Parts: sequence; structure tokens; C-alpha cells
Amino acid sequence: MTLHEPAVRTVVVTGASAGIGRACVVAFAARGDRLALIARGRAGLDGAVREAERAGAAEVIAIETDVADPRAVEEAAQRVEEELGPIDVWVNDAFATVFAPFTEITPEEFRHVTEVSYLGYVYATGAALRRMLPRDSGVVVQVGSAIAYRGIPLQSAYSGAKHAIQGWHEALRCELLASGTRVHSTMVQMPAVNTPQFDWVRSRLPRRAQPVPPIYQPEVAARAVLYAADHPARREYWVGASTVATLVANALVPGLLDRYLARTGFASQQTDEHRRADDPDNLFQPVDSWQDFGAHGRFDDRARARSVQQRAAQRLGALAGGARSAAGRVGAGLPRARAGFVSLLRGARARSHPTSRSE
Repeated sequence: MTLHEPAVRTVVVTGASAGIGRACVVAFAARGDRLALIARGRAGLDGAVREAERAGAAEVIAIETDVADPRAVEEAAQRVEEELGPIDVWVNDAFATVFAPFTEITPEEFRHVTEVSYLGYVYATGAALRRMLPRDSGVVVQVGSAIAYRGIPLQSAYSGAKHAIQGWHEALRCELLASGTRVHSTMVQMPAVNTPQFDWVRSRLPRRAQPVPPIYQPEVAARAVLYAADHPARREYWVGASTVATLVANALVPGLLDRYLARTGFASQQTDEHRRADDPDNLFQPVDSWQDFGAHGRFDDRARARSVQQRAAQRLGALAGGARSAAGRVGAGLPRARAGFVSLLRGARARSHPTSRSE
């Protein structure tokens, strides 16, 4: 049997200048794909382009775009296809948020978080599907979070956006299934990740923000996105044992989880350091326009580089897929096997009871 290298794909990543999006850029580049990087920050985009080229991307372009602007997103998608060819994979990861109690978030802030973190996914997916559906080919990966199911205190705007993505994605998936298209949309629910957002998020907390432990490195998230892009028929993927535990607990005892987070959710999202007055703020303007922050935040010493749960889930998925394939082959062969057995049985009966002939 001849082994073939996977075909080079055209991949779009939003939120590509930092964090999970940046790690996804490197992961797809290592596969030799063509990449279109979408974000607001020029310095971050330039850094991501350099990393992608070093990792082995076939070709890379960077497009400064605010995903909250549907026209700009449509123009970016058009440029991608003109310069790199038909889009095969679109990864949605761009977001913005505010760390504060709900009563301290202004209507303008709440609206902008929703426009970027929810409607940005909607606009981008629409641009992708307008190109994928006529070709009957393509994958959209929605980068989600355990927060898509379980809202947490101090992140009401982000929780609302992720819940909205979850409901919208479920409806979209049903429509795609009903149409019979080979275009897929899948969602990857992430745990807490060590990204630069905790250094530049708009915050009204007394102390510096942090992800709720356990914390994972962005490369763990990127590997999950890459796997989802390769296996998009599945509804969603859960990454990290903490995500699994949170979603199961929320399904079984949501009221108890409310009380637990009321007691622990404020302290667990803050370090012991006081928030600095000069901390950057990227809600309305990108911080990485003049400085490249990269993929990692300031929690490298605490972040996990691997997820045992993720690897086990992928292996179980591969085994399940192999079992379904084998069952399908067996099922397809049953009619032929049954016909052959019947023919053999008739032949044996004929030999045992030869037809009488007249003398």
C-alpha cells in the first residue's frame, strides 16, 4: 500500500496573532498548509507570519481585520481565495472580554464583547459557508470553552457570548445535516489556557486576572483544533479533564455548582498581585499593534503541556471509527456471504440426494 502525504489545505485562523489562535497557526503550518491569519494587531500578525514560515507553511498572508465588522470579514475571505485558493478550513478563535462583576460592565462594553466574541463567529462562519457550500467541501472549527455550558462569575459577557455560540452552532449543525452537505462545523470546548489575554484584558478586579486552574498550554488547545479539523463529523470535542468534570457536574448538579462557584470563583480568577494601573487594555484597540505577545501568557511555570484526557479521547474515537468501519464492511458482506452459504448448502444436498434416473 502506498502512503500519501495529506493534501495541502488553505486554512483561515481568526484571532491568529496570540494565544490559542497563534498556536493553531504554528500547528497547521507544521503540516505544510497555506495560511491566512486574521487579527487586529499588526505586530502580533507579523510575529505569527514569521513563526508560520519557520514551521513550514506553504504560504502565509496576514490580514488586519476586526471580525465584529461583517463587511471586513467578507472582504478578508474574498482576499484569501484570490491569493491562496479555495478555503478548506476556517478556525474561529477571535474574542474580547471584560473581567468585572456584571453591574460594573457598561452597555457599550457588553455590546462590544458580544459583537466580537459571538457575532464575530457568526459573520466569519457565514463568509466561509458562502464559499464552501457551493463546492460541497470544507470545515469550520469553532473554538469554544467549558464556559459555553457553565457560566462563571466575573465573566458574564464572555459567558453569554460562549453560550450564544453553543446554541447557534447546534442550530447550524442541524441545518447542515439536513441539507446533506459534506461541509462540517464542529466545536472544541477548551479548559483554562495560558494565553496573553490575562495581561491585556479590560479588568476591574482588585488583583491581576488569571485562568482558573488547572491551566493548559495553548499548544494543547491547538492540537485539539487540528484534530477536529481532520475529524469534523463529530459534534464537539472536550479538552482537558477539568472541562469534562465541569460539564458533567453542570449537567448533573447545576445548582450545587452555582454555590461552589459563588464561594470560589472570585478568588480562583485572581492572583495575589494587585492590578497595575498601567496594564494594557485591548477591548476596543488591539494591544499587539506595536508589540508581539506570542502564544503564551505569564503562567508557563504552572501550565500543563499535555492532556491525558485529550489523547485518550482521540484514541477512543479512532478505535470507535475503526469499529464502525469494520462493522460496515461486515454488514456489506453479509448478503453475499448468505447467498454463498445457501448455494453451498444446496450443492451439498444435491450430492447427498442425487436425482433418480430411469433405466
